[in-house]
Formats: sequence, structure tokens, C-alpha cells
Amino acid sequence: MNKMLFVNLSTKEIEVKKIPEEWIRDFIGGPGLGARILYEYMPANADVFGPESMVGFIAAPFNNTPILMGGRYTVVSKSPVYDGWNDANSGGYFGPMLKKAGYDAVFVNGISETPVYIWIDNGKVEIRDASKYWGMISTEFEEALFKDLDDDKIKAAFIGPAGEKMSNMAAVMNDGHRAAGRGGTGAVIGSKKLKGIVCRGNQSVEVYNKDELINKNKEIATALNAHPMKPLMTAFGTTGGFMPSLMSGDAAVKNFSISLAESGKTAQDFEPVAAKMLNEKYKVKDYGCANCPVKCGAIYHVEDEKYPMDHPGMPEYETQGWFSSAIMNTDPVTMIKCGDLCNEYGVDTIGAGGTVAWVFECFNEGLLTKEQLDGIEPFWGDGHAAVKLTEKICKLEGCGEILAAGSQSAADHFGVGHQFLFVASGMEIAQHDPRRAPGYIRTYQLDPTPGRHVKGGLAKANDRMTWEQKYNYRVTGFQDVSEVAMTEFVNNSGMCIFSVRMFPEGSLFKLVELLTGMPFSKKAAREMGIRSFTMRHAFNIREGMRRENFTVTDRMIGNPPLKDGPTKGITLDEVRLGDNFYNALGYGIDGVPSLDMLELLGGMEPVIETLYPKQK
Repeated sequence: MNKMLFVNLSTKEIEVKKIPEEWIRDFIGGPGLGARILYEYMPANADVFGPESMVGFIAAPFNNTPILMGGRYTVVSKSPVYDGWNDANSGGYFGPMLKKAGYDAVFVNGISETPVYIWIDNGKVEIRDASKYWGMISTEFEEALFKDLDDDKIKAAFIGPAGEKMSNMAAVMNDGHRAAGRGGTGAVIGSKKLKGIVCRGNQSVEVYNKDELINKNKEIATALNAHPMKPLMTAFGTTGGFMPSLMSGDAAVKNFSISLAESGKTAQDFEPVAAKMLNEKYKVKDYGCANCPVKCGAIYHVEDEKYPMDHPGMPEYETQGWFSSAIMNTDPVTMIKCGDLCNEYGVDTIGAGGTVAWVFECFNEGLLTKEQLDGIEPFWGDGHAAVKLTEKICKLEGCGEILAAGSQSAADHFGVGHQFLFVASGMEIAQHDPRRAPGYIRTYQLDPTPGRHVKGGLAKANDRMTWEQKYNYRVTGFQDVSEVAMTEFVNNSGMCIFSVRMFPEGSLFKLVELLTGMPFSKKAAREMGIRSFTMRHAFNIREGMRRENFTVTDRMIGNPPLKDGPTKGITLDEVRLGDNFYNALGYGIDGVPSLDMLELLGGMEPVIETLYPKQK
């Protein structure tokens, strides 16, 4: 659409700007483009909750085009958790609708005196009163919008009550149960008294070579239909990975403290919370994001005397793991309820789940009391206690006000349980144990958005490696950088990350050419990916952050190592992995990119001005 919208909620100014052509060429879209824009328009060291702090909603280049599985959008801001760069993406239908409404991106700064939402109607923009919607949970808000605007086709990216109360776990929600969940951008939006962005439209994206793009889509569809992963994803979504992950040591058992073999339970004990039984008991409808033939999501219906749920979304693998094996809970209803509470209140399920698991361990080790937990006694396996804790976190009530800041902050508050933390720079991590896939420890620690499993790196190749190769730290940098670059490209384009596994090799690069007319090769994608990573990283450097500011906890690296199970005896060398990665990128050992690297990469002029003003 070549248009980005800037809205200042303090002054009520609305401005439309074109996206510079070189920014599109250098970053394509998504978090890379978002980082370039915030670097330009958001002052360094802005207070994360202050008027100069900016939040962006970025539709991806593949949104609102015929391209299959290209429906993801990105939100960007500073994170209230670690005070650095944050981006998170989500599927569903908001990204394509934002482009139909006429814009590639919306950037918001300032602070409104009263709750508002930004209404975009086929290019026309208004700041509207949202007082009646303030306090509404996700389904209530969307239903009220549909009724008030007399249109159930509108789409919104919004916050729930957790964002309004500025929880560090606050997510950005869309389409009921879809979430750009990580890093607390929902809290930044809440600090601005902004309920969300609401849009509709019928504008189209101009495609450079539409006929060839359609032909390429047909080729991709044929490959998709023949790929063995597609029917599994359609049937089970990401929940299908839970049982293999549990048995391989990937998923958490008792907050990643022990192996399944040591827990006294077997994998069969967790079959009630696994994909096949969940489908049989609760699944009523498949759900797919925009223009996606895989449809890996689902809508459930739960008839339960204590926790009836009409239309909860099928939990993703991360939600499933944190609220089941991580707390030894084999009850599917309480696991689903915890995820549904997070979706309704706009809370990151990884942050909430990781914090709940930390509370369980602290309580069972005698470090937290039921008095400190408002009378809740979270014994291992008690799903009802998990529901009560999750509800407290979602509503920021009682002990939930402390826990909603995350497990690191809660450990600091109570003065206990630091040895049980499984966090990177204060962020709870995904259900992927780095002791099983060592590449994750570098990604969790040194990606500009710490604690993320979807940011690329050596871990993506670990499953293709032998045991000896996985734990050989001598030469990891080049492959680590290659995997990062490819994932940056996928995230910037708006593709689903699973497309990489199922699309014919090289087809993503060809799609860029057919859509834009820009020549685009694997080499160009790699360069763009490294540029995107470096732009996000440069934001943190400008904020004064260096390598030593990005930390992981002892438990994450296996210090002390587990005594049994698939990762018995493993202690990771996260320092060596980080050294190798920075060396391969052309960064200094402190994480600062060299001048030669920045000049060779291109498109880094503002970063050079910041880091090397005398040499410019």
C-alpha cells in the first residue's frame, strides 16, 4: 500500500507517510521494517510508558495477497520486561484487513486522557471513544464492536484488561484467541489508554506478476497437499508435538527441574492432555488463519460443571506444556481453562504458564506459603490451583499483581526461588529445553527479543544433527547466522514459520519477486535477514544495552545438570555459542557490530551515525 499511519494520542494529530523505497528494499516488512521506523521516529531511552514511547502494528508484504500462509502481522515497541526492543507476531485476519483498509502500518505515540480506539475505514482514520469497551474481555469486546459498527467483518488488534492494567505479560489479541503475546507490548498500548486498532476495507494490493504468482501458488498447494506434515497439522495443530517433546526431554517436567523418568509418571499418564484425546473430547471446528489451507487451529467446546467453555481456542503446544507436564497436571479441562483465561484477559500464555510453574515449585519446596498465595495451595498436579493462580495473574488481583510482573520479578519481590527460574533477561521461555537443543540457549539469550523460540538460530538445525554434532561448540557460528537470516526473512514477509518445512525449496524467494518485481535470491534473503537482525539489535545498543545485559539462568544451561533422562549430565557452554555467533556476524565480542560489517551490509546509515560518528 506504501502508506504508514502515525497517530499521536496526546495531540490527536494523524499523519500519513510513504515508506521510503530503500527501507522496503532493505527490510521488506515485519519486525525488521518496524525496527528501522522506530529507530527513526522514537527517541533513544524513551520511557517505555511515556508519551514518546511508540508502538507499531505492521501488516506484512504477503498480507492481503494470494500467497498461501502469508497472513501474519507484527507489533513492535519497547518491552517493559527488559526495557529493550520487542516484537511479536500473530496470525488470524487482522494483518490482511489492515492492508485492505489502506495501510501497511500504524504507529502510535502520545497518551490519551481517556480510553480510545483508532478506527480505520477504507483509508479514513478517526480516534474514537472507547470508554464503554474499557474493561471488556476479548470476546465481549469483539462482540460489542460487531454490534455497534453493524459489521461482523471488521478486524481489530486490541488489549484486554491485563493490558489496561499494564501487566508485563499483556498480549495484543485479535480474532478472539490469536495473540502477539510476548514481551508486554499490550502494557505499552494500555499505558496510552488505547484499546486497539479497528479496521475494515476492500482495497487490494497491486501484484507485479499476478498470473505467475497464481501459478506458483498452485505449485506450492500441490506440494503442501503431498507433504506428510500437513494432515498432522490440520488434525492436531501444534498440540501434536506435545507427546514426542515430553518423551525426548524437550517439554518441561516439574518446571524443567527433572526428567519424566524421575517424576514418577510416564508419558501415558499425560495422554488425557495430548492431541488425540483433546480432539476426540472437545474439538468442534477447524480454524485457519487468512489464506491458509493447513488450518492448524481449532475451536473447542467444553461441557464441565466447574469450567464450562463455549468456544475456547485449541491451546498451542506452549500453553499445553506449561499448564500440564510443567506442573504435573493431567486434567485437560483445567489446562484448557488456563489458556482460555489468558486469551480472554489478553495475557501471554508462556509468561503466565512459566510463572505458575515457578510458583508450584516454590510452594512445594517450602519457599512460598498459602498465605502469600491468597490461600491457594498449588501442590504438584493440582490443575484447579493453576486455574486460580492464572485468574489472579489475569486480573492482577492479590498475589496476581506481583506474579503478573513475571517469575523473575516475583522472585525478587519474595526473595526466594531464584534457583528455580527458567528465564532469559526476565522472560519466561518456551517449552523447548535448550539442554536438549543447545542452539536454543544462544537464541534465548542473545536475540534482540530474549526468550523467544521462533527467532531462528542453530536450534532449528539441532534435530538434523547427531548427538556429537549438537554438543560440539567449535564451529557453530556460520550455521547459526544462516538459520537466523532465514527466519528473519520469513517473519518479515508475514509467512507462517511452518511454511519453511512444507513449501518447495526456494519458492519463498520467488514469491517476493513475483509480488514486488524486485529480483530476490537466497543470497538477497540472507543479507536482508542479517540486516533485519542487526537493526533490531542496534535498537538495544542505542538504549545502552550490551552483551552482559542479556542473561540466562543456571537451570537453563544445566548448572547443575539433570541426573536422569535424555539430557542427563548436560551443561551448556552458552558463552562459546555466543562468541561463535557474534564472530560469524562480524560483531565484536561485546555484541557491537563492526564498522566494516555495517558498511558492507548496507542500509545501516543511522546505526553508523550512532556508533561511529567520527568515522562517517
